[in-house]
Amino acid sequence: MDRALQEFTFELMRHAAEQGLSKVTVTEGNFSITVENTPVEAAAVAPTAAAPAAAPAAVQESAAQPEEESYSGTVVSAPLVGTFYAANAPEEPPIVSVGDTVTKGQTLCIIEAMKTMNTIESPCDGKMQKILVTNGELVEYHQPLIVIE
Repeated sequence: MDRALQEFTFELMRHAAEQGLSKVTVTEGNFSITVENTPVEAAAVAPTAAAPAAAPAAVQESAAQPEEESYSGTVVSAPLVGTFYAANAPEEPPIVSVGDTVTKGQTLCIIEAMKTMNTIESPCDGKMQKILVTNGELVEYHQPLIVIE
């Protein structure tokens, strides 16, 4: 799945959960989208997995927003939802560590989403000030990951 479609899919899933939709299907080959809405009575009896996931994401986004403003330096945020990895492989050392000097375009970390490894690059030159997430942690869209001085 290409990156644009992947980002669209995650954004669609987030909006669907916020609206209480029960099913969203996206197919890449011969592109198709299916959206279903469960009646309120049925949703109350059998809640879907998407609806409860929306509440923690909303809480986490609102909690992350004030923190992002309090960092001095450039904050690198997650461009998509996925699993944060600090290294290219489990047995390898981290790609970057606190105190390392990085250049614009240098790989900082990896976010795995839907079995696709997405490299996150530095938006600027600087020194690694802080890594805000741990290896293997699930990250949300726009969640602050790294601070560069």
